Formats: sequence, structure tokens, C-alpha cells
Amino acid sequence: MLEEAELCFPEFLNSSCKKLTIPHFEVVLMYIVLSSISVLTAFLNLLLIVSISHFRQLHTPTNLLLLSLAISDFSVGLLLFFQTALIDGCWFLGDIMCTVYQYLAYVITSSSIGTMVLISLDRYVAICYPLHYSTKITRGRVKVCIFLCWMCSWVFQSLILIENLKQPGKYNSCIGECAFVISYIAGYADLAFSFIVPISIIVVLYLRVFVVAVSQSRAMRSHIAAVSLQHSVTAKRSQVKAAKTLGLVVLVFLLCMCPYYCVALSEESNSMSAYLLILYYVNSCLNPLIYALFYPWFRKSIKIIVTLKILKSGSSDLSYTAS
Repeated sequence: MLEEAELCFPEFLNSSCKKLTIPHFEVVLMYIVLSSISVLTAFLNLLLIVSISHFRQLHTPTNLLLLSLAISDFSVGLLLFFQTALIDGCWFLGDIMCTVYQYLAYVITSSSIGTMVLISLDRYVAICYPLHYSTKITRGRVKVCIFLCWMCSWVFQSLILIENLKQPGKYNSCIGECAFVISYIAGYADLAFSFIVPISIIVVLYLRVFVVAVSQSRAMRSHIAAVSLQHSVTAKRSQVKAAKTLGLVVLVFLLCMCPYYCVALSEESNSMSAYLLILYYVNSCLNPLIYALFYPWFRKSIKIIVTLKILKSGSSDLSYTAS
């Protein structure tokens, strides 16, 4: 017989799940760490969302893509609160909330990867075809692409998880479990379209961007003394800097995401997958920190928001120096 303290729901002695045997100190530490990451992730990405949405000069095609990514990262921060509920292996929020949590996690992950592909494509056109960038990459087209990215994520994940959505809690083996099961075909389809294909596209595009950016940097250094080329050089330098910054965002994203998918592909233990999933969640906290480090306009907008100057009339028309 199991002791009642070992069960998630002692009142359901014969059907309750068993709690994980984790030292109390580790449980408290994990609660503190996950809660802190969750609050920090939500707060930093909310600052980015407000910045790009409020200040008109920041309504560029590239920043719209960053806005889409920030919305995904902000949602991840909120989902981390649900992740803390599973620290001891017990889910107390019911089958419907379990389904909502898991479904949103799949959709947000898929949309984040799709947005990373769009960011890579944006930098590819900006660096490799700079003369055509303003005509090919417009705010209207970017908005349509972002909409399609999110819609495709919702539809695709709905098809992948249809059995779980039809009957929440269908695959739970005991009360207090939050299980999500997909078929092998659906799993491989998700792996292909949510990982292998987009990652391949991102790597190919950024390899091309890297080669062209290096050649442009050399050309700029050799012509920097020519006064007539100063404007062109400054524009190219700005594009190269943006490519490097967003390249860092993509690289960090890949480093945080690939281990989880690799372990999932190799069918390792669930405990390792859980820790690597948290690593992926941490990535959502790192993105706004990267923007704050490399983008002066983000630092300036944070100062305006924190000091409440954003509430003043005409604050949306404040100008930012190019960066």
C-alpha cells in the first residue's frame, strides 16, 4: 500500500498517480527558478511588444517579425507557470487545462520556428539582394506571412493532436497525469515540418547570408575613405549589423531547441526531455536580452516605458537614430 503523502490525490487511493520522489530542497529551488524565469520572460517580451507596437518608427518589416517572435516568447513565459505545476509529477488543473497547455505549447513552438524561418528569409533578401529589399519585403507582405505562419501552426498542430483534442485525458493512466500521445506517423510529420525542414532552410539561408556579409564587410573596409560612398556604406553596415544580431538570435534558438528534438528523436528518458524542454523555454528569455544588448532603440524604448513617458501625448512619434 502506498502512503497517502506519496499520492497526488490521496482520496483516490487506487487510481491516483504517485508523486515523484524529489528532495524538498530541490522542489523549492525548481519552483523559484522556473517562476523567476517565467516572470522575467513575460516581462521582457512584454516590453518588446509594447515598444514595437507603440512607436511608429519601429514599424519596419524586420521589427514586425521580431514582434511575432516576442508574442511567442511572451506566451512561453506564461506557459512556464503551467510547467511548475508538474515539478512533483502531479497535475492538479484537470484534463481540459492539460490539453490546452500542451496544445498551446505545440502551437507556440511551431510558430516560433516559422518566424525564425521568416527572419532568416528577411536577412537573406536584405544582404543578398539589397537593391530589391524595399520592394520585395514590405510591411503588408510581412503581415500576411506572419498571419499565415500562425494559422498554419494552429491548423497543422490541430491535425497532429486531433485525438488528444477530441477526448482530453484519453491517454492518462492515472488521476493527476498530464499525458499527450501522438501516433508515429503524426510524430514523424511533426518532426519533419517543425524541425528538420525549417532548420535546414534556416541553416542554408544564413550560410549564404554569412558568405555575402563577409564579402560586403571587406568591400566596405576597402571603400570607406570614398566620400561619395559614405551613405551606401552606412546602409550596408546597418544591414550587416542587423544580420549579425538576428543571426545570434537564430543561433541561440537552435542551440536551445536542437537538444530537445535530438533527445526526442533518440527516444531517451522523459526526465532528460523535461530538462531540455526547460532549456528551450529559457531561450525565450534570452531573445529580448540580445535585443537590449545590440539595439539602442530597444534600450531607449525601455527607458521611456519604465519612466512612464510613454503615457505622454505624441510619444508614439518619438524618433530613433538608425542602428
